[in-house]
Amino acid sequence: MKNFVKEGDVITVTAPYDVASGDGVLVGSLFGVAAYTAVSGAAVEIKPEGVFDIKALSTDTGNPGAKLYWDNTNKRLTTTASGNTLVGCIVELAKANGDATARVYLDGTIR
Repeated sequence: MKNFVKEGDVITVTAPYDVASGDGVLVGSLFGVAAYTAVSGAAVEIKPEGVFDIKALSTDTGNPGAKLYWDNTNKRLTTTASGNTLVGCIVELAKANGDATARVYLDGTIR
């Protein structure tokens, strides 16, 4: 196929803010997890799908299947939809009050 570019499991974007490896990155409607540390304005590769443990609002709770949203102001996952971007859902483990991360399934869908 002459027009094929690449698989799409890793996408290069311009870091919209300083990111560390494993941080969530939101660029427009595209969300993924940073493959390595990058400063704002530098190229960084993100993985838009898979299962990750990502920083989350510690007071949120939820069971597997509950939707998770990206709070771009605080750079963390939350169960609060209002003003945030849907990025995936909780998988495998329930998120309890006090948990600083959530195990999230990212499906790579643009929202």
